[in-house]
Amino acid sequence: MAKPTTYATPICIVLSILVVIGIVLGFVEKSPLIISLFLLPAVGYEAYRTEGISTRAASWALVVLILAEIICLVFKLNFDLANWLGAGEAFFFGYFMPLGNITIVFPVVMIILSLILFFRTIGVYTKWLAVLILISAIVIVYVINPEILKSLLHMSTYGGFYY
Repeated sequence: MAKPTTYATPICIVLSILVVIGIVLGFVEKSPLIISLFLLPAVGYEAYRTEGISTRAASWALVVLILAEIICLVFKLNFDLANWLGAGEAFFFGYFMPLGNITIVFPVVMIILSLILFFRTIGVYTKWLAVLILISAIVIVYVINPEILKSLLHMSTYGGFYY
């Protein structure tokens, strides 16, 4: 059943303002935690609004990832997936994704999931939220390590994500 849209526009506007504030503060303070905390309400509202099977799964995966990212940043957990799995990349939702520290991997997966949500949802508000999540996840990766973002952009530009 379709979610009501009566208050969706003002909610998305407020969430957009929160995300922009979080991005600016996080960028100035060089803190991915600030960005993640300000993004959390938008991710939660995205999970509430999505209705399809695949989009609902993607949006709830985003909720889990943003919460895991916040926990990892708060407790300064560093865990290198590449060393643990013995591989430099993993196949995820049809994409090959480079592995590394989980504080980088989580936002990279969030980028992929937000793109999936953007292209698979038909609602204006869910697309709006997907764009907010995409931009925030990109900035989180940039704040943690700008070189990783350059590498990801290079891979996506030259078809490294597709096989």
